[in-house]
Amino acid sequence: MKLTLCLLTRNELIGCKNDIPQIKRELFDDIYAIDADSTDGTIEYLTDMGIPVYQQPRKGLNAACVYAFEKCQTDALVFFHPKGSVPVADLEKFEGFFNQGYDLVIASRNIRGAQNEEDHKLIKYRKLFVTGLALLSALFFRKSGPIIWDVLHGFRGMTVKSFRQIAPSPVGMWIDIEMVSKAYKKRLKMIEFPTRESARLAGETHFKAIPTGWAIIKYMLREMRNPD
Repeated sequence: MKLTLCLLTRNELIGCKNDIPQIKRELFDDIYAIDADSTDGTIEYLTDMGIPVYQQPRKGLNAACVYAFEKCQTDALVFFHPKGSVPVADLEKFEGFFNQGYDLVIASRNIRGAQNEEDHKLIKYRKLFVTGLALLSALFFRKSGPIIWDVLHGFRGMTVKSFRQIAPSPVGMWIDIEMVSKAYKKRLKMIEFPTRESARLAGETHFKAIPTGWAIIKYMLREMRNPD
């Protein structure tokens, strides 16, 4: 199984400086970044580190991920957001799961042994939202296999064959849950392993809670009208 590592970036210079030196590049047959018009030196830093950077041709997370798979020349691709918020060492776990025949592998913040950034809070708004989406997706689309509990974590990998099979939309910001929902429909083999999330090192999230959440809900309502 040959693997590609794709870094998804938008003004993540500080996170890149923390994470990139920790990556064991020998784990991957190819490494590149898909960037969304960074202006803080991210592109220059990655280039200096010997990592090719491609500007996504369209805006949006879906567009970035679809473009990443168009560039992929290996059997599977792993997405990593270099924000300094998850252990870089978890990249070492993907190959083993792909070699076991899994189609979609997700580093989960919401299963036993994991840590969510919100776990110290009394009311975990984001975690509750993700758990609710996970239950909704499983209720409407799961035909076999386990429930996937972290349907919105972008730290994940998928085989190229399976990604082409589910054919995600190149427009939108809901590709994380779209990959899970359509993988359920296609009876693809999925698995989660626990990861430990902390606060990002710098900057603010690029996905504001209310507009992003509303866009995801609208996607789910559309998808539920087409359960097969």
